[in-house]
Amino acid sequence: MARAVLFDLDGVLIDSYRAHLESWQALARETGVTLTEEQFAEGFGSRSRDVLRRYWGEDISDERLRALDARKEAIFRECAARAFPAMPGARELLAGLSRDGFALAIGSSAPPENVEFAVDRLGCRPLLGAIVTGADVQHGKPHPQVFLVAAERLGIAASTCAVVEDAPQGIQAARAAGMKVVALASTGRRPEELRAERPDRVVSHLSELAPADFQEL
Repeated sequence: MARAVLFDLDGVLIDSYRAHLESWQALARETGVTLTEEQFAEGFGSRSRDVLRRYWGEDISDERLRALDARKEAIFRECAARAFPAMPGARELLAGLSRDGFALAIGSSAPPENVEFAVDRLGCRPLLGAIVTGADVQHGKPHPQVFLVAAERLGIAASTCAVVEDAPQGIQAARAAGMKVVALASTGRRPEELRAERPDRVVSHLSELAPADFQEL
């Protein structure tokens, strides 16, 4: 039976918490908006456009939304490029899963530019059978669309997919898709916060995971 592991990007394959916080707060300063770290953490893992509507105003115009979104993500890539924050153990886990015959995909709410940037820096493109970004879906997490699209592109049933996620919204999305889910308590995430979403397993480091763990799932 074909099996797959789908990875969120931010907070899973790259430890991007700090770069995203810095970029959101830089945008807030530029535009006269107050955004605390607590507010940022609540939305971490959501699509940028959803965060913008939440804190910049529900009535924001589409044109303004696109401009702010593009500016925020450009700042993020500048921050991340200074010291690319690959998650420890990410490359090794991807390589090990690929050797053991798992199909691999990324299912992220991030824009294509960020995902392509991260995939190139990680050097994992040859291992991936599918890449799904925020531009490929109409609904952000906790809606399951991003993971369902990834499974469809891999040609693998959702029931034989496992997801690695770091955010409550992502865990909810994976469960709604009918997939097993491993929660990673990375920067800005507390294990008890993730356990409340009833994932199949919670880990603090990717090095705790091996292909055999996903075979058991």
